[in-house]
Amino acid sequence: MTDISDPDRNAQELGAKSFGLKNRLFRILWGVTWFLLASWSQPLHGWRRFLLRQFGAKVGEGVYVAPSARIWHPGNLVLEDFAAIADEADIYNMAPVTIGKYAVVSKRAHLCAGSHDINDDRFLLIAKPVTLEAYSWVAAEAFVGPGVTVGEGAVLGARGVTAKDLAPWTVFAGNPARPLKERGRFERNDVPQRGWRERLETAD
Repeated sequence: MTDISDPDRNAQELGAKSFGLKNRLFRILWGVTWFLLASWSQPLHGWRRFLLRQFGAKVGEGVYVAPSARIWHPGNLVLEDFAAIADEADIYNMAPVTIGKYAVVSKRAHLCAGSHDINDDRFLLIAKPVTLEAYSWVAAEAFVGPGVTVGEGAVLGARGVTAKDLAPWTVFAGNPARPLKERGRFERNDVPQRGWRERLETAD
């Protein structure tokens, strides 16, 4: 029986079970399906949303997921309205990963919901949820570790690394990530082009 008073142990047990045969077969089927039916489908945003839903992902309106994005387990993925996952982003969601409305995961960023207990002789897997709240942005090649919440409107700069929660409406950068400045607050109710790609603004 799972001891609900020990969330860390529960997370370890969740991770240990995640490599069962059923899970492995599901992920093989998912990987083959995405490769054959989605990896070539750049203009077909709705088609990729459809495939994700068929494999258990919760996908909102206008979501954009790049064909080259890597999603470990779609059943552990929640994408709220107009969320975006860019090219070659890695969603290593052994535990649930939630990406809030208008939140963006940029190219080659890594959301990692799994690690290992280095003090355990079996090197037991630890799986903890990752949450990106609304309007947040994980920039190119940045890393978000297990159990982290990126607050509403927070920014993790390019190649930044965080293993701790990031405060809302704050810009962070570095390894480990440190706060740099506040970010201006805003709200959106529009429909982004192609789910997330914005019009180019150029200087006069």
